[in-house]
Amino acid sequence: MTHQRLRRGLAASAAGFTVVLTASACIGSSSTGAADDPSAKDVTITFWHGWSAPNEVKGIQSTIDAFEKTHPNIHVKPVGNITDDKINQALRAGGSNAPDVVSSFTTDNVGEFCSSGAFIDLTSLLKKSSIDPAATFPAAQLSYTSYNGDQCALPLLSDAYGLYYNKAMFKAAGITDPPKTLSEFDADAAKLTKMSGDSYSQLGFMPNYHGYESTITHFAAQWSPKYFADGKANVANDAGIKAAYDWQKGLVDKLGGYAPLEKYRSTFGDEFSDNNPFMVGKVAMAIDGEWRAGMIDDAKGKLDYGVAPFPVPDNLADQYGKGYITGTIVGIAKTSQKQNAAWEFVKYLTTDTDAVVNFANAIHNVPSTKAALGSPKVSQDPHFQTFVSIASNANSNTTPSSPNGGAYQLTLQDVGYAYESGKQSDLGAGLTKAAQQIDTDVARAK
Repeated sequence: MTHQRLRRGLAASAAGFTVVLTASACIGSSSTGAADDPSAKDVTITFWHGWSAPNEVKGIQSTIDAFEKTHPNIHVKPVGNITDDKINQALRAGGSNAPDVVSSFTTDNVGEFCSSGAFIDLTSLLKKSSIDPAATFPAAQLSYTSYNGDQCALPLLSDAYGLYYNKAMFKAAGITDPPKTLSEFDADAAKLTKMSGDSYSQLGFMPNYHGYESTITHFAAQWSPKYFADGKANVANDAGIKAAYDWQKGLVDKLGGYAPLEKYRSTFGDEFSDNNPFMVGKVAMAIDGEWRAGMIDDAKGKLDYGVAPFPVPDNLADQYGKGYITGTIVGIAKTSQKQNAAWEFVKYLTTDTDAVVNFANAIHNVPSTKAALGSPKVSQDPHFQTFVSIASNANSNTTPSSPNGGAYQLTLQDVGYAYESGKQSDLGAGLTKAAQQIDTDVARAK
């Protein structure tokens, strides 16, 4: 899925994005005051999105076509392959060329969109349409589309993270079932690892943070951490966050150490190509999202693989089935002069069950409403259904919104790099310093 590559690139630039967006005080309040009547006459709204792959563009166009059939007076002009940088520039400038409806793959920036007023608060429109957000969307999806009570965005399909495993390698190692706890996972990862001289001929799992999708936030979700408390960074106090770092560091050591793993990682092909290390058998297990199954199937190779929820800490074995959740968000630009018409489209995109299901099936992303997740029309492929189950799990969670986007996640990522490589031996001190940095950065953003 091309949008996953885009999301990773945007996350890396989250801190730089903050300065530009929050500086644009001219955007103003995010509350809607539009007076346009979406039923009075023909109106054309512009919809910016980031999808660019042929199947994705076809999927969103099919959704637009279905909307226009039910709303014949509202016409949607889609503009694809849009990055958050372009969104930022357009929302600051306004004018006739600015979008009315905007989607983004970067949930990290929701806090910026909300706090700056770039997107309008949808609360009044949801209430007017008799839509109860808590009854409509899973808790994790609501969490990454709001900030400080401002529901400035809604979920537009989701991504769920789980465990991919090579069935042939499992069978050869005498492993009959995917691991459910992290102690089982560590044992399986070691059993599935084969050395070849000073390197590997097969690695059970790549735990290093430079590994694909092996981020501290993806791992830490299994502990359901609390990143902020009372408006301050809680990363130095949360036992789950500390445990996640320690677990990862322990697995790095068990599988041969940081340097050999990094050397082996340098042989990996591109994450979003058919040479992905899991797809070519360099690793036996991988943490990844639902899109990977689509890529494996599209490659038409002979990989015999299974999918399961990522294992949980042994003391949380009763929560097995949860995972990290993220996804695409959609909102209405404050600068739009057609906000009511835009709302009709956003409402359809995000709450019409058939629309959500059809789009999810078209681009192999997980549905983002409770009704769509439970719909018999959603893909019943067993691999895909695993991610549907993870997204539906009440214990699944996400990283919270912040006024400076994903900057705090980059700070935590740096702690991980230092700790796994041995440059930082005192994890507590590293997290205390990180908390101070996060609070300083948030204060500057505000």
